[in-house]
Amino acid sequence: MKLAEALIERADLQKRAAQLEERLVRNMLVQEGEEPSESPQALLEEFDRVVGALNTLLPRIHRANLSATLPGGETLTDALTRRDLLDLRLKALRRAALTASERPTRYSTSEVRILPTLPARVLQTQVDALAKARRELEAQIQQTNWLTDLPA
Repeated sequence: MKLAEALIERADLQKRAAQLEERLVRNMLVQEGEEPSESPQALLEEFDRVVGALNTLLPRIHRANLSATLPGGETLTDALTRRDLLDLRLKALRRAALTASERPTRYSTSEVRILPTLPARVLQTQVDALAKARRELEAQIQQTNWLTDLPA
C-alpha cells in the first residue's frame, strides 16, 4: 500500500469514527418505555473496531513520514511541518491584507480618517509568494506520498 492510499484510508476511518460517535450520542438517551433507533452497544463495538484500525494504521503512516524524503532530501515530516507553518503565516498575512484593503466609510470630512499601517499591495505580494511556495511544497508532498510504500 502506498502512503497516499493509507492517508485516504485514515481520513475515511476518522470520518467514520466521528459519524459513529454522533450516532452513539443520539441513541444514548430514550424516553422511558421506548427503544433507541440503533443499539448503543453495537455502535460502541463498531467505534472500537474503527479506533483499532486507526491504531494499526497511524503508526505506519508516522514511520513512513519519518523515513520518506522529498526530491531535495527533506523528510516528509519536516516538509509537513514547513507546510503547517506556511499555512499559519498565510492565514495571518491574508487577514492583514484584507484589513489593510478595507476602506472605512466617512460621512463627513470632520470624521477621523482611518488609514492602514502597512500597504495592502505589499502584504498581498507576500501572500502571493507564500501561496506559490505552499502550492509547490504541496505538489512535492503529494508526489512523495504516491511514491512511498507504507512500512509494515
